[in-house]
Amino acid sequence: MTEQEILCSMALARLPRMNMLQKRMLVKELGSATAVYAHRHELGRLLDSESRRLEEALKEMDNCMARAHEEMEFVSGKRVKCLCFHDKEYPVRLRECPDAPILLYASGNAHLNARHIVGIVGTRQATDHGRTTCRKMVERLAQLLPGTLVVSGLAYGIDVEAHRAALACGLPTVGILAHGLDQIYPRVHRETAVQMLQHGGLVTEFMSRTNADKKNFVQRNRIVAGMCDAIILIESASKGGSLITTSLAESYDREVFAVPGRPTDKWSEGCNTLIRRHKAHLLSCIDDMVEEMGWDKDIQIKKQLSQGLQQQLFPDLSPDETAIFNALKDCDYKHINQIAQDAGLPMGTTSTLLFEMEMKGIVHLIGGNIYRLS
Repeated sequence: MTEQEILCSMALARLPRMNMLQKRMLVKELGSATAVYAHRHELGRLLDSESRRLEEALKEMDNCMARAHEEMEFVSGKRVKCLCFHDKEYPVRLRECPDAPILLYASGNAHLNARHIVGIVGTRQATDHGRTTCRKMVERLAQLLPGTLVVSGLAYGIDVEAHRAALACGLPTVGILAHGLDQIYPRVHRETAVQMLQHGGLVTEFMSRTNADKKNFVQRNRIVAGMCDAIILIESASKGGSLITTSLAESYDREVFAVPGRPTDKWSEGCNTLIRRHKAHLLSCIDDMVEEMGWDKDIQIKKQLSQGLQQQLFPDLSPDETAIFNALKDCDYKHINQIAQDAGLPMGTTSTLLFEMEMKGIVHLIGGNIYRLS
């Protein structure tokens, strides 16, 4: 994305008196945040149904642009990546959600479009049993599906336990923050956050100098829910932020899994209720989730690939299709440009073959010209 598009996205994202749905609508209608800014004085005429409200809201965009220039200095100095809504690195799963942010700030080296992404959330008052369960599940996930991205909120309790377990097992892990990237909250998790920058990263929709206000935590939960394939709930009282995350995940058609507890356990009330109301799958071990998600097929394919049996799986592959297959087999996903380069094929040939291989069920288009093996 160009610097101008990033600046305009920053300004539009900060604009008050407009919700995220309205901002996304503007970007969709005009094609970019740059176009929204360029036509900010005439959008009322372009979109009659929203004219009066848009005119009033967009009057403040110039002030927001001044703040965007300040933020650009910060992100440049801190090597923060700004992911605009149409950027190929923007989380494709999150992009499907109606209230997805039009801009994300990201630090670290995580692939936010990894083949498998699991969110793990739970109470801040985690018990020893809850922390042990979290660690064991992450350990098993690492054994079954190496490379799975673990997402949580870097909060006390289950959140930070999930991050630390992922780091210990060699899984990448990303923390979704409720504030800017110029701080870490809670501060006692700073050391963990620093480690995550080398083996995952930190993501937020908030500019620097944004405090960790209560409302921001609720807002950030939709990112945790939206960018994952599945959400695991480990310990929750009858009310709490983690239940908001699972509710959002359900609204986004994500799979929700909950670890059950004894009927008398206070910190299992939320989990037991979700299971009882058929709002979550009962999760006793990670193997259950892998099977429910259909990821056991991926495990079998990886085993067969490691034994050099791809030609037995797909005996009719042409030499060029085999080159594309080989370009994808050792990664979670890849953009078409990189596939063409790695396969040593012209872009036109690569595009045609990818379409044919998708029809055969060999590859899958994630979105934005990003492919993975099926």
